[in-house]
Amino acid sequence: MFEKFRPLGDRVLVKRLEGEEKTAGGIIIPDAAKEKAQTGKVIAVGTGRKDVNGKTIAMDVNLNDVVYFGKYAGTELADKDHLIIREDEILGVVEK
Repeated sequence: MFEKFRPLGDRVLVKRLEGEEKTAGGIIIPDAAKEKAQTGKVIAVGTGRKDVNGKTIAMDVNLNDVVYFGKYAGTELADKDHLIIREDEILGVVEK
C-alpha cells in the first residue's frame, strides 16, 4: 500500500518494528499488555524542510534507517503499523 508513497517536506514514513515478546527474565508478555514500539524502519523520506530563504535543507535520516521516536510522535496511519513523522520528532538513529 505504501510502495508509492512520498512524504512531503521534512516528513518521514516509518514502519513500526515489533516489540519484545519476552522480558529479560523469560516471561512472555501477552498482547494486551504490550506497548506500541517506539522504534521503526524508515520506508520513505521527504525532500527536506525549507529555510527562510526557500533553500532546501537535506534530511538527516535515510531509507532503511532504524529510528527511535517519542511515544506520541507522528500521525498513525489506518493499519496502525505505519507512522508519518516530522524529522524533528525523531529522537535518533540506531547505529548497526
